[in-house]
Amino acid sequence: MTHPLTPHPTTPCGAVQGIEVGAARPSPGLLQLTYVLVGRLSDLTIPSIGRPVRVDELWRATCFEAFLQVVGEAGYVELNLAPSTAWAAYAFDSYRDGMRDANIAAPWTGVRAADARLELRAEVDLSSLPGLADMPWRLAISAVIEETSGRKSYWALAHAPDRPDFHHAAGFVLNLSSPATAGEGDHPQDGGGG
Repeated sequence: MTHPLTPHPTTPCGAVQGIEVGAARPSPGLLQLTYVLVGRLSDLTIPSIGRPVRVDELWRATCFEAFLQVVGEAGYVELNLAPSTAWAAYAFDSYRDGMRDANIAAPWTGVRAADARLELRAEVDLSSLPGLADMPWRLAISAVIEETSGRKSYWALAHAPDRPDFHHAAGFVLNLSSPATAGEGDHPQDGGGG
């Protein structure tokens, strides 16, 4: 099942027709993400594919993101996945507080760009992070899209009330239960989350 991302009302983007994302949890600590962007790729700044190295501040350019939180907890994990296959992962104790590198292995990332379609697929093993594997998760999924003009748009499943803020609780609307507990599956909550 895929879910549409929408641009924040203050950051429209005429070059992108739409972005859809799929999220799955095939095992308790594994997150699979698929982002599909459709639009005029020639009008977007898309970095060339390189080695999957860890790089800070990927959000300053075209970057796909996911924020993962155990249901009922204040802390969360931020994942940044660039079309270059560069990546980053951070852990937070609570809203924008206690930021540190999350100790995970490099995600597997596959990127394809053709005609008017950019697809990024990733598998992220989070099993090294304590307290995540067998718990139900809430996800906030988002993207920063940079145009060749330098203008950026901010896309998400759900947005914070005023300015773009991917860390805001309003964005955590996708539930993924652990396969061990099964049941809830891959669906957005009603309303604005957290």
